[in-house]
Amino acid sequence: MVAIVTDSNSGITQKEAKELGCTVIPMPFLINEEEYFEEINLSQNEFYKKLLMGAGVSTSQPNIFNIVELWKNLLNEFDEIVHIPMSSGLSASTETAISHAKEFNGKVQVVDNHRISVTQRQSVLDALKLAKEGKSAKEIKDWLEETSYDSSIYIMLTTLKYLKKGGRITPAAAALGTLLKIKPVLQIQGGKLDKFCQVLSYSQGKKKMIEQIIKDFEQRFKQFEEKGKMKIFIAYTYLEDKALEFKEEVDKAFEKYNIEVELVSSLPLSIACHIGDGAIALACCRYY
Repeated sequence: MVAIVTDSNSGITQKEAKELGCTVIPMPFLINEEEYFEEINLSQNEFYKKLLMGAGVSTSQPNIFNIVELWKNLLNEFDEIVHIPMSSGLSASTETAISHAKEFNGKVQVVDNHRISVTQRQSVLDALKLAKEGKSAKEIKDWLEETSYDSSIYIMLTTLKYLKKGGRITPAAAALGTLLKIKPVLQIQGGKLDKFCQVLSYSQGKKKMIEQIIKDFEQRFKQFEEKGKMKIFIAYTYLEDKALEFKEEVDKAFEKYNIEVELVSSLPLSIACHIGDGAIALACCRYY
């Protein structure tokens, strides 16, 4: 038997993890230097209340020794483990896990999946399905890494404030962006966060993201789309009503592909720390 482990950057809640039959490691984040874990000692509503009141927020890595103890406990019940952390391009936690997994003589397979959020979640679902089919931990890891680049995320931010706090843009660029009401649209492909474009309105940003996902369907992922092996997701921070409105637009745009949005999901707080409230993302990926 193979156990599937991931972290809360996947957006899988503790309740969902129990229903799915996987284990989710809660990612720590700091508010005014005090450590919190989503759903454990802070709700999403409480987080955004603090955020909107100007609290300082940041993230940190989970304690690797706690993860190693988790692996040891799981191996009392399971033969092997597949561990699916967030992309190595966004955090050092993958490399740290790979290093410590060497102590387990191949029983713990850490996947460098190059994904985060809804696409990371799909990797977990794929791993669970492969495990049910009797695949070994190594076989599951190999498939997830082979398909890891078959995904795209485009995310529009309503503020540059948190990117500025994280040192990802200069204070001068953030001030100019705020003055001009510029909304950046970022992309994640292959696990790295890059600038995609900048827009002047929320509606323009939504249009750009839809156009780019359609382009990805018709170019990068054409062979998978033709086989019916692509999914579309929407993720957001704080403003669910806007995400649901966006879903209607996306469903209409993808009618010709006979595909609807698979999931509208609130982004985990460990991600919200970096992008703030009011962000919205459109993603797609290949699935098993």
